[in-house]
Amino acid sequence: MTAGSPFPIVNGGYSTASISGQAPRISSLLIKPASAVCNLDCAYCFYLDRDADPYKDLPARIMADDTLELLVDSFLFYSYPASTFAFQGGEPTLAGLRFFQKLVDLQQRLGRNGQSVSNALQTNGVLLDKDWCQLFRQYNFLIGISIDGPEEVNDLYRFNKAGHGTWKKVMQGIEVMQKERVEFNVLCVLSQSNVHKAKEIYRFYRSIGVEHIQFIPLAEFNPDGSPMQFTITPEEYGRFLCEIFDLWWPERRKVRVRFFDNLAEALAGQKPGSCTMHETCDSYVVVEYNGDIYPCDFFVEKDWKLGNINIDSFPEIARRQKRYSFAVKKTLAHPECQVCEYQAICHGGCPKTRHGPHRRFDDLDYFCQAYKMIFAKAVGPLRKEVQKLVGTSAELAPFSISPY
Repeated sequence: MTAGSPFPIVNGGYSTASISGQAPRISSLLIKPASAVCNLDCAYCFYLDRDADPYKDLPARIMADDTLELLVDSFLFYSYPASTFAFQGGEPTLAGLRFFQKLVDLQQRLGRNGQSVSNALQTNGVLLDKDWCQLFRQYNFLIGISIDGPEEVNDLYRFNKAGHGTWKKVMQGIEVMQKERVEFNVLCVLSQSNVHKAKEIYRFYRSIGVEHIQFIPLAEFNPDGSPMQFTITPEEYGRFLCEIFDLWWPERRKVRVRFFDNLAEALAGQKPGSCTMHETCDSYVVVEYNGDIYPCDFFVEKDWKLGNINIDSFPEIARRQKRYSFAVKKTLAHPECQVCEYQAICHGGCPKTRHGPHRRFDDLDYFCQAYKMIFAKAVGPLRKEVQKLVGTSAELAPFSISPY
């Protein structure tokens, strides 16, 4: 995900000027054209069968053409001169190839001279074929594909509706993307299936030619606050990142690991690509299939609904008090954060993993220990590396926008 903090922070909250006037700009959209509907049935998926899902009783959820047109038109106007559209699910390819062909047609027709438009899509890869790849290549889509490692690792939790493993179908999708020269990133969910296999996972990705990797730590909790069976511990996550850092460091100039890219960005004084390392949660919004707007993909719940694109403009949505209320949750600093040497890097972590165990936004991030482990190992070497690059034109590669 991407997010940011265009506001000054005063005493852990928004300044008066921020609330009374300027609204934090919405820098990108995370669009769910098929909502949470998916053609897989992964054991750890936080989207499926959530009681809080406002749309869980609606079986067919595909964005209508008129909603898509209004969305594209209004966001291109609002976000000029640079507009970022990211698509996720569920599984966004369930919206169909025609939907995305219409998307780029609308962007070309409704965009203005000098406007830069970028598209990203996160997919499980099982529906990808030559036609999809031709569209991706022609319009330079940034593709993220979900695969958790070798077959026996991936298929422990990632299976289809019939309960069969998905690895072979995903690998077919990867092969056709490589054949059709479509660039892609890999997204790996870290669960109990792979968190103890850092070397095996990293070498697998390198063996199939992957050069851009994103690791997402799995943290889902039971109603009593206890971790679900596939959730990893903070210590496991910290050890994994430290092992990956050692594997990655010798080839850091040719392989990108998103966590380390984001850390390097923070050390360089730039806004990291991951919202986890931002001061507030307010730069992107989620657009559901029917046009409903939410501040975060982990909080698509009726209490956090900001509006609907069929009724509200983006400037109106950006100014909603509820959006301020959500963004400020990240500034509720835990006492340990206030004295932590890494506070300026992680800014208290992610509200999702602070809120998850006990439904309190002012708790420590569940993965706080993991962050301290990897920061202690990586900050020094990365700071020296960043200093070498100061004054050069080197840029960090982008990643697709995704939670799981």
